[in-house]
Amino acid sequence: MAKGIFPQMSIPDITAALAGWGLSVSQEQLLRPTSDFVEGVYHACLQQATDISQDSLRDPVQNALSASAIEEKDLYTTSLTQNLLVYHLARFAKAARVEDFNAKDLVSPERERTLILLSAFINFVKFTEQYCNVFVKDLRDRSEAVIVERVQISERLNELERDIGALKAKIAEDEPHCEQLRNENNALRAKMIATKEFQTAAVQEVEKLKAEKNALVKRKEALNVEIASVSDSINRTRSRIVQSPERIKRTITAMSSTATEDKKTVIMQENKARDLQTKIKGLLNIEKDVRGCIEQLQTIEKEVRSLQVSQKELSDLRDHLDDKKIEGNELKLRQERVEKQLSNAHEKLERAQRHAEEKKQASQRTIDRLQQEYDQMAIERRDNEKQVEELRAEANEVEKKMAEQVKGGEAELNELLAEYWKLRHETGIPSSVLAWPTLNFDR
Repeated sequence: MAKGIFPQMSIPDITAALAGWGLSVSQEQLLRPTSDFVEGVYHACLQQATDISQDSLRDPVQNALSASAIEEKDLYTTSLTQNLLVYHLARFAKAARVEDFNAKDLVSPERERTLILLSAFINFVKFTEQYCNVFVKDLRDRSEAVIVERVQISERLNELERDIGALKAKIAEDEPHCEQLRNENNALRAKMIATKEFQTAAVQEVEKLKAEKNALVKRKEALNVEIASVSDSINRTRSRIVQSPERIKRTITAMSSTATEDKKTVIMQENKARDLQTKIKGLLNIEKDVRGCIEQLQTIEKEVRSLQVSQKELSDLRDHLDDKKIEGNELKLRQERVEKQLSNAHEKLERAQRHAEEKKQASQRTIDRLQQEYDQMAIERRDNEKQVEELRAEANEVEKKMAEQVKGGEAELNELLAEYWKLRHETGIPSSVLAWPTLNFDR
């Protein structure tokens, strides 16, 4: 027995749904289903939900038979295709909450069983078209992008492997030449080391010769200094020899008078120097006092500017404080208005919750009553098919009314929520102040 949470559809509803997919089905075919008919219809439902067609099953069947060691492969093509179709249909039925789908539903279909399966398949396809198309499309796009990326990465990997192989071959080809170059490099290194040792010995010899040259230059300079000193001594000795004593006396007398005058001049200059030194010291003291006054004036100017800036900042702060006081008063008034509006909104929400809860309880009672009536109708259906159809129509009408009532309650609640979020957006109050209870509705 099929188990599910889907409503069973009538024959006209099934015919109309299949016609919307471009599949023409008559009422006679549904009342007396055949294996070919149900296979085609089930395949059409499977294709609507998963895009699995007969052409898409042909290639996997051929690949599986080609990989096998069976000789007469044509004999197994039909049976393997049938098994694959049964497998996919069983997965499809399980997704539609029909757990006991099997090959018998294709080989020897029954009317009631076929109608139940078609109701399940059609309801599941409509559900996926209404709620899952966007998600499935996104998954398919992402899977296609992943497949393309995987192909690109595989091509890139093959290209890199080819490049690595070519590089390895090139390395193996160049290995003898590299070995020869390494040997030449070792020989050149040994030769360079020997040359370096010879250069070091030559540099040491050059340094030794430079030291000897510097010692000789210093000795030559000392001899030149000694020769100049001897020459000066000889000149001084020659100048001491007296040529004319009278002339020397006159020179001494003139020099004595000149020295006396020079002493007087020196005394006068010393007196002037002392006077000038005293004046300079006074000027230095005055300069220090002037510099101190200038520094004091600069400090006073800085303090005056700082005082002016402080006074300006104080006036700005006073103006800002006055503005803040005015803004605070406005915010208090606005908060009082918002709190009043919030209390009104909470009252509206509580009324809406009570109203929704009452509607939910009424709907649940209606559902329970309808379920009991539905069970009773299912028992009576065995005796009178026509009465079952009438009761089913009545049950569908009641479900529509129930759905309309639930939609009306949800629309009213959504309007209240929209008004609440609009009020919260306009006030700008943090979410901790306007805490909104979370509502859960069981549909």
